[in-house]
Amino acid sequence: MLFLMTDQHRVDTLGAYGNQLVPTPNLDRLAATGTLFRRSYTPTAICTPARASLLTGQQPFRHKLLANQERNVGYNEDLAPGTFTFPQALLDAGYACGLIGKWHIGTERNAASYGFEGPDLPGWHNPVDHEDYQAYLAERGLPPVVTSGEIRGTYPNGGPGNLLAARLQQPVEATFEAYLATRAIEMLRGYADRYTRTGRPFFLELSFFGPHLPYLLPDEYFDLIDPAQVQLPGSVAETFEGKPTVQREYSAHWAYDTLSSDQSRKLIAIYWGYVALIDAQIGRVLDALNDLGLADHTAVFFTADHGEFTGAHRLHDKGPAMYEDIYRIPGILRVPGEEPTTRDELVLLTDFTATILDLAGADTSAAVDSRTLLPLVRGDHVDWSDEIVCEFHGHHFPYAQRMLRTGDSKLVVNPGSINELYDLASDPDELHNRYHDPAVAELRDRLVQRLYTLLRARGDKFYHWMTSMDPIGDQATLNPSRAPGETTETRA
Repeated sequence: MLFLMTDQHRVDTLGAYGNQLVPTPNLDRLAATGTLFRRSYTPTAICTPARASLLTGQQPFRHKLLANQERNVGYNEDLAPGTFTFPQALLDAGYACGLIGKWHIGTERNAASYGFEGPDLPGWHNPVDHEDYQAYLAERGLPPVVTSGEIRGTYPNGGPGNLLAARLQQPVEATFEAYLATRAIEMLRGYADRYTRTGRPFFLELSFFGPHLPYLLPDEYFDLIDPAQVQLPGSVAETFEGKPTVQREYSAHWAYDTLSSDQSRKLIAIYWGYVALIDAQIGRVLDALNDLGLADHTAVFFTADHGEFTGAHRLHDKGPAMYEDIYRIPGILRVPGEEPTTRDELVLLTDFTATILDLAGADTSAAVDSRTLLPLVRGDHVDWSDEIVCEFHGHHFPYAQRMLRTGDSKLVVNPGSINELYDLASDPDELHNRYHDPAVAELRDRLVQRLYTLLRARGDKFYHWMTSMDPIGDQATLNPSRAPGETTETRA
C-alpha cells in the first residue's frame, strides 16, 4: 500500500475535480485509473486531530487529541496508552510500515513509537533545519532555504500579519517537497527488494507538509499560474451578517481585507503552483512504483487532512467555520484489478483507516468510526449512510462545533453563538444562513433532531448543550440537571 497525503489541500485545485488551470497530471491519472470520491470529508478541519483520526479510525471526541500542539488550549497532546492504531494491526499482519514526511500527532510519541520506519520530521511546516534534509542538500551541492518577496497582511493591532507566501531562492530539486519524494522513492526501493526476496508486504505513507501556508516556492512554481486567470471565489462577497461573530474576527486575524484584490489573486495563483509542485513530486514516486514493477500489486491512496480557505469567506488557513472549503477533501483510491469509477457517497477520512485494514486482511472493528471503502470501489451494493458528522474543538482558543452534512443540507451547531443552516444546492458558496428562516423550519428541526440522536448514540457529550438549547423535539433525553453517573431518562 502506498498512501499519499497532503496538508491543507482544497479539492478544487485538481483537474480530476474540475480545475482546468492547475496542472495536476499525476493525481488526475491516478483518479482516472482508480476510484474518485466526489464527496470526501475530514472529521475535523485541523491537522493533529484529523491525522489522529486517520491513525485510530476514531472521531476526535473519542481519541481526545483535539488541537494542534503549537496552539494547544489545554487538551491532551498524546493518545492514551493502549489506543488502537492501524500500523500496529499491519505489523501484526506481517507488514513493514514506513512514513516519510509530516507526522504531527502528539509531542511525546513520534511515528516510530507506532511502528513506522523513516526519519522523524516533526512540526506543522517543512522542518528545513532537520539534519537529514541538510544532508540531502549537502550531498547534492544544493543551496539552503532563502526567501524573498514576502506577502503579508496587517493585523488589527497594526503589526505585520501572518506570512502567507514568499519566493524560495532554490531550484526545484532542492525543495523540501523534492527531498520528501526522493526519500520516499529510496524507501520504496528497499521495500520492493524485500517484497521480491521474502514476499513481505508494505505500507508506505508519503505525507507532504504542503500546500499548507505559507506558500514558499521557487520561481518556476511561484509564477506558474497567471493571476489574471484566477477568479476570486464567490464567497469573497461574505458579509458575516447572520453568522457567528468569530468568523468576522478570524477574517481580521488573517488580515484578508488589508490585501488588494490583485494580491488575493496572486496568493491563489501561488497556492495552485504549490499544488502543481507537489503533483510533480508525486509523479516521481508513481513512476518509481511502475519502474519497480509494483503498480499491479500496490493499492494507492491519495487524500488530505483538511482543506484551506485561500480567501474564501474572506479567510485564510482554517478555523472555527465549517465551510466546504476546509471540510471537503480529495479522496482517491486505486486498487489493483478494480475498474475505474466515481462515487458520490459521503465518506470520511476515517473511512480510509478501515480500508487499509481491510486490504491487509485485518480486523476493522477496532476502527470504530470507520467504514471500509472497498465495497464502493468494487461497485458492490451496500447500504451506505447519506450523512456524516464532523466536529471542531478550537485553534488558538477553545471553540466547540458540530456539523451534520446530509444530502444538499448542512447544519452547524455553535454553542453560545448563532447556529447555521445552508442549502448547498441553491447556495454553494454558503453565504446565506437559513437557520432562522421560517420557510425551512421543518428541515431545520429534523436535522437538529437527527444530529442530536447521532451524538447521543456515539457518546459525544456535546449533545448535553443541545438538550436545553435546540429544538430536539419529544425525544427521551438524559436530564442534564442530574448528578454525574445517574442515567435515569426523562422527557425534555
